[in-house]
Amino acid sequence: MDLVFEILGFLALVFVLAIGIVIALALIFFVIDKTQTGDAIRRNYPVIGRFRGLFTTLGEFFRQYFFAMDREEMPFNRAQRDWVGHASKGKGNTIAFGSTRNLNVAGTPIFVPAAFPPLDDQFAATEPMQIGPYCRTPYMARSIFNISGMSYGAISRPAVEALSRGAAEAGIWLNTGEGGLSPYHLSGGCDVVYQIGTAKYGVRTPDGALDDDKLRKMAETEQVRMFELKLAQGAKPGKGGILPGAKVGPEIAEIRGITVGQDSISPNRHREVNNYGELLDFIGHIREVTGKPVGFKTVVGSSEAWDEMFELIVERGAESAPDFITIDGGEGGTGAAPMPLMDLVGMPIREALTRMVDLRDRHGLKQRIRIIAAGKLVNPGDVAWAICAGADFVTSARGFMFSLGCIQALKCNRNTCPTGITTHDKHLQKGLVVEDKYMKVANYARQVIKEVETIAHSVGVAEPRLMRRRHVRIVQADGTSIPLTKIRPSVDAAQYP
Repeated sequence: MDLVFEILGFLALVFVLAIGIVIALALIFFVIDKTQTGDAIRRNYPVIGRFRGLFTTLGEFFRQYFFAMDREEMPFNRAQRDWVGHASKGKGNTIAFGSTRNLNVAGTPIFVPAAFPPLDDQFAATEPMQIGPYCRTPYMARSIFNISGMSYGAISRPAVEALSRGAAEAGIWLNTGEGGLSPYHLSGGCDVVYQIGTAKYGVRTPDGALDDDKLRKMAETEQVRMFELKLAQGAKPGKGGILPGAKVGPEIAEIRGITVGQDSISPNRHREVNNYGELLDFIGHIREVTGKPVGFKTVVGSSEAWDEMFELIVERGAESAPDFITIDGGEGGTGAAPMPLMDLVGMPIREALTRMVDLRDRHGLKQRIRIIAAGKLVNPGDVAWAICAGADFVTSARGFMFSLGCIQALKCNRNTCPTGITTHDKHLQKGLVVEDKYMKVANYARQVIKEVETIAHSVGVAEPRLMRRRHVRIVQADGTSIPLTKIRPSVDAAQYP
């Protein structure tokens, strides 16, 4: 009995001490909150006011896991992420009972099944497509679906390695992003598209101009198949890339040619390019130095603004044209960007793509310039829509991030990514096991391509790029659908019915 009383007395003492500590901390926080001037809520409601910030921070996690429906979240909902998750594991993506998608939402694409589709042994297989017919070394691209630009620096070493190995496994290309070419882009043996951003990382002189010798050396790397001149990206058109100083370690600084620990902010545009004539000249110069296909990536604000470029190409001749144009939608993603640019600047891909395709086709350049679509296209329906609209290829960044295990924690700009994808914290990077993730990257790519081919087969064509705008209908505000051809008639419908 005495032992019981001793234990109870000890527990009572611990309880009293704990209460005392809580009271002491409350008093300390009370004084701090009352005397600080930066937060009105904490000043007026000391201690209790702190819970508002806590609940606000935790709110996004509770919404994601407990309250949001499968198709409610932004920028990507649970249904989209789950599809990528199942595809990346190599599992079947069949579902039961019925679609959970609301097919009455305006803008929803609905594909038109053929009355008499090809037999199963006449499956719609993707054909390779040549890019850069006037180059010394054209590129025969094998896949309609590829990995969009993600810089080493913006994403981690194991993430780049997994993407490189997965891309090689699936037979798709990997875009370096504007951060230069790292050994990890090459480690898997995949085809690489070298992106030249406005800071020209990896191919720059000390003052930021293009260094032809470095450019030529990059072109000598066999895996580098094409060069993409980045004019703008969807998340921040008119603004250069942003890499927080916390991510700029010695290796990244050496690859990019910048200072360790300092924020890396690219210029908002290429200083060599002031008009469309200079743009074509610059593309021609890079193509001459490298001997490989060269195109550019941009965001459309007004299709009329690009008329001048296509007219100039016709005037100069087809040889002067960019080998490809990558169109990024205003809804495109990034690791760090100002909210007004991310939310409000640039056309969405659903409008921008058809406009640029029509400009190209109207000027008779369909067979010369390849169009690549980017911007929130992660599922087979997104990719199939883009092909119907006129894209020759589709690239995705965030879809492949999901295949690596991204949980949409929205921490890309803080070096605290819990899945190891966008952080250089070695402890957090341990969660990303390259040997496992690279196969998930490959499985995801293969599944997207397979299901786009399934859609193409269903609408009655022998190859996905034979899909046209007449093969997809767009749901209107009243719930009915109309053919995409009525919204944006195809310029080349007579020549390529």
